[in-house]
Amino acid sequence: MANSGSMRANGIMWNARSQAAIHGHPCPLVKFVAAAAFFRTNATIGLVLLALLPGAIVAPAGDWTAEYAGVQARLGRGWNTWNTQSVLSHVLLPEGLAVTVGLHAGSLYSARYLTLAQPGGRATDPVQVTMGPHAIDGSYAELTISWNGLKVRIESATDGDDLLLLVTPLDKPAVTALADFEVGMLWNRPGEIGRDGGSIGAKLPQRTVVIHGAGTPAVDLDVPTATSYLTLALEGAAGVSTGRVRSLQEITGQIAAARERLAATWRGRGADPRTIGAVESALGWDTIFDPAHHRVISPVSRAWNPGWGGYVLFDWDTFFAGAMAAHFSRDLAYANILEMLNEATPDGFVPNYAGGSGVRSLDRSEPPVGALVVREVYRRCGDRWLLEASFDRLLRWNRWWHEHREVDGYLVLGSDPGHPEYERQDSSVNTLQGAKYESGLDNSPMYDGATFDAATHRMRLADVGLMSLDAADCRALAEIADVLGRADEARELRSHGAAMAAKLATLWDEGEGIYLNRNLITGQPSRRISPTNFYPLLAGVPTAAQARTMVERHLLNPAEFGGAWMIPSVPRNDPAFKDQDYWRGRIWGPMNYLVYLGLREYGMPEARRELAARSEALLLREWESRGHIHENYNAISGDGDDVTSSDPFYHWGALLGFIAMREAAER
Repeated sequence: MANSGSMRANGIMWNARSQAAIHGHPCPLVKFVAAAAFFRTNATIGLVLLALLPGAIVAPAGDWTAEYAGVQARLGRGWNTWNTQSVLSHVLLPEGLAVTVGLHAGSLYSARYLTLAQPGGRATDPVQVTMGPHAIDGSYAELTISWNGLKVRIESATDGDDLLLLVTPLDKPAVTALADFEVGMLWNRPGEIGRDGGSIGAKLPQRTVVIHGAGTPAVDLDVPTATSYLTLALEGAAGVSTGRVRSLQEITGQIAAARERLAATWRGRGADPRTIGAVESALGWDTIFDPAHHRVISPVSRAWNPGWGGYVLFDWDTFFAGAMAAHFSRDLAYANILEMLNEATPDGFVPNYAGGSGVRSLDRSEPPVGALVVREVYRRCGDRWLLEASFDRLLRWNRWWHEHREVDGYLVLGSDPGHPEYERQDSSVNTLQGAKYESGLDNSPMYDGATFDAATHRMRLADVGLMSLDAADCRALAEIADVLGRADEARELRSHGAAMAAKLATLWDEGEGIYLNRNLITGQPSRRISPTNFYPLLAGVPTAAQARTMVERHLLNPAEFGGAWMIPSVPRNDPAFKDQDYWRGRIWGPMNYLVYLGLREYGMPEARRELAARSEALLLREWESRGHIHENYNAISGDGDDVTSSDPFYHWGALLGFIAMREAAER
């Protein structure tokens, strides 16, 4: 049954509508892969061919270099959990063939069917999905589902081009307990699907895939699906495999071997294997395929994507995903960096957000961490073409801050009107809230009562964190310019960076022993602080004495930012700390990570070790007990599940463990 002829001989009945589709709509992804391979020998002609592929939707040639097209071609191949709609769906790229696990469970009057599930789930939720290990390349993935009286473990693995899926009951099943394996085509991809007894055949444009069941066959129930499926009883384990026929025992053994191979990659790397596993799994589960643009990306959270039209990318979140991915997959690192830059607006700034429904913030950006990440990824991976592909866009973004957010030499936050259609969707444009969103710290008490000037579209507050990130951005970009031989731009960037560092130095408050934001109307400093007030360390602005003062008096002070759980987003003695509401007191991975990078600039081994250890402990606490990697955590209890506003599986939560990985590499 390895080809269409033998499958027809075995009686597979092909779906007529799918067969018509294969003749009527050529598959652009198959040709895309061929074109990407051609890029390696002739980039210019290859880019033209890619743009001309029937039905292809691609970024402009200036954004997709030959090297980057190769990145996406390598990423977008094989079996993985590419479908953002459900973690129960396993998809073969580039074709878009999906095998989705459906679960029947229930007793009298309470039978249910489940095929859509997303990570997370609190004790009171009807579907609780506990995420387990997930290799970025899809070679192994595991999750547990508790739902409607049924608890099962679902594992997947790859064997070359083949997929292996295993569903194992973990307690006594309900009266009805069945696993359906639905087989169909996603995203209007062409293909023919047909069933022959215990197997389903999928005739694809350039190959044929056969899916075989393994386990106890069951009577097919009335399943709410329009595609072919196999039904197996969950009296014990049930599985399927593609390619050759495999017994349930063989599938179980191969999946166990894949699990051990993945675990072995996490051992012997210096850091705690549990931490390394959490970081890779965060990226593995949150990496999807965006069919509209033929690209692999890592949105912040799978649960957010459907409401945004299939994906949502946020500025600093996505760059941080690139930084973490570089330690596992340079291709995924490059994809996240360059796709966030590909979302830049016509004005040249990287937007606060960009979603699959075509929306993106045209009024505001978010913290400029792109150059910091590109420099770090280049240092690790060494591919000069990444610098060439990103430098001009990073430079334009850097200049945008100085042209649009500079007041008396200080940088401030803002929100610019001028796009009526967009503004009908986003009411925060040209308001104080819109400017707060640009900080990435949506409700931080640092901005309570701040003045927003609607005429100039700017918050009238010199922002220590923003200025520090800009100065660090100038320095990182200047170093990139040196590598590329862009001497004029390097001088420009060092000049801008020096000017920003000089203005930042004026915000040092000797009495408080820290840099303070300044009200640009009254000229008075603001006493409301957050971890962003430590960001001058990132830019190398404080003296060694000032750096020690900031760390000893504030960062490690248990009455402020120290304590069992670090670093709260406002000090413990701030009235807003008790709120524990989003950026009003909770702990966030990106803040910890940026402060950690600042400590590295000044050595400070003891402070680094303490921050790394406490961040790691916070991450592992819920990863091991619940399979959660939270968007943010309670700074009093260390819990992420105490509020509904903390997404339970949000990839930048893994930065808490990434700090420990970086620290272990220094030992």
